[in-house]
Amino acid sequence: MGFILFGLTGGIASGKSTVARHWASRGLPVVDADQIAREVVAPGSEGLAAVVGAFGDGVLAPDGSLDRAKVAALVFADADARRALETLLHPRIGVATVRTAHALAEAGHPLACYEAALLVESGQADLFRPLVVVVAPESSQVERSMARDAAAEDEVRRRIASQLPMRDKIAAADWVIDNGGDPDALAHRADQVLRAIAKHEGVDPARYGV
Repeated sequence: MGFILFGLTGGIASGKSTVARHWASRGLPVVDADQIAREVVAPGSEGLAAVVGAFGDGVLAPDGSLDRAKVAALVFADADARRALETLLHPRIGVATVRTAHALAEAGHPLACYEAALLVESGQADLFRPLVVVVAPESSQVERSMARDAAAEDEVRRRIASQLPMRDKIAAADWVIDNGGDPDALAHRADQVLRAIAKHEGVDPARYGV
């Protein structure tokens, strides 16, 4: 039995991170792509130096860290800037992810989850099979994102429209978790999927209490 790093993705405010936290509470290691992305541009890192070299000091916060809001605003409106940023960061994120996966495998973990928002869009879905996609009605996504991010409705809808349509993510999925109900239903479905993945990979589901 080898080590499997399977994928978890979904749309904005679909409940992906809620599922990840639930699985983590079950003892499943979760590798957070967003956290890794923060680490590769930490103050003093080569990644931060590369971003500043490409986009200038204006992307820095007063404390010398990367101002992620400024960068997000910059690349959201400019496809060329977004591609340039991805060219700089994706290889570094990939190396850090592999390093983390190796550490988990060495520690004896048979399974781990890679939580990433843009797994399908970035063409990396097949690197993290099986792929789990968390879905929710768009009305729920808008409501949750407005509450969570204090964002205006039109801004949230633009962000949703900028991502791959949910039907395309579902088409790429091995497992789908529907977050259209209450939190208990979401946790139950998440446990069902984790149990199925564990069994398929030859891991005792009891390891995770499912």
